Amino acid sequence: MAEDTVAILGGKGMLGTDLARECTRQGINFEVFDLPEFDITNEQHLGKAIRDAKAIINCAAYTDVEKTESETNPAYQVNGAAVGRLGALARQANIWVLHISTDFVFDGKSERPYLETDLPNPINAYGKTKLAGEQLLVESRCRCCIMRLEWTYGCHGNNFVTKLLKKTETDKQLKVVDDQVGSPTATTQVAKVICRLLRKKPEGLFHFASAGYVSRFEMAKFIFDKLNMPVDLSGCKTSDYVSAAVRPLNSRFDCSKIKALLSEPIEPWQGPLERFLRQL
Repeated sequence: MAEDTVAILGGKGMLGTDLARECTRQGINFEVFDLPEFDITNEQHLGKAIRDAKAIINCAAYTDVEKTESETNPAYQVNGAAVGRLGALARQANIWVLHISTDFVFDGKSERPYLETDLPNPINAYGKTKLAGEQLLVESRCRCCIMRLEWTYGCHGNNFVTKLLKKTETDKQLKVVDDQVGSPTATTQVAKVICRLLRKKPEGLFHFASAGYVSRFEMAKFIFDKLNMPVDLSGCKTSDYVSAAVRPLNSRFDCSKIKALLSEPIEPWQGPLERFLRQL
């Protein structure tokens, strides 16, 4: 690895793939590390991956929210313990780390958008493992930036948009929850912001999401309208759904803190989502 290289952990996932593309576009040297050759829970793999890096972007995560309820330990090993080890190694080598976290660290009961100073209170196992990762990284005292994201979608992974469209293949009558509110955020957008942060290497906690807020139901309606799909869509409540993991109802972020580091305003969610739908 060249000495000015960025190590992208979990680089073949939804965000990692778009980040690698954006790094290529911007002329940033990078190396991708992911399964099966790289396992973030293996300390030797981790040490080798970051050995000569100038910065580390950790996109690696156990992201199956439902499965985490029954597979809490494997999820904790990836989302929690491994992040702590990464922090310890990065501190020894004095390497800056950008770690990706989630809105699921909150309980979703706030009446307003969440600030970085708000106290986390995860209500499902996935959120608890991700919060553990944040805490262990900070405790390692490495130079780090934690970036919480929400409602991400992209071309290279499972997400709300792709799952919704898959459902329409077998069912033209769909119910979508109308009491979960947040900001649909394209991984292409996130990748651009990460490249911006790479140049500044800020430390601390930052919330990032597209501008504006929408319910899951309104997001689904936007998708079907733009694709001109004849779907009979109706709203329902989160409590009507039987699921292993509880979801926060309010995922809205206040992104004022990260805005101060960006050269351009954050784009409203509609534009990136429309561009994404045109690509499908």
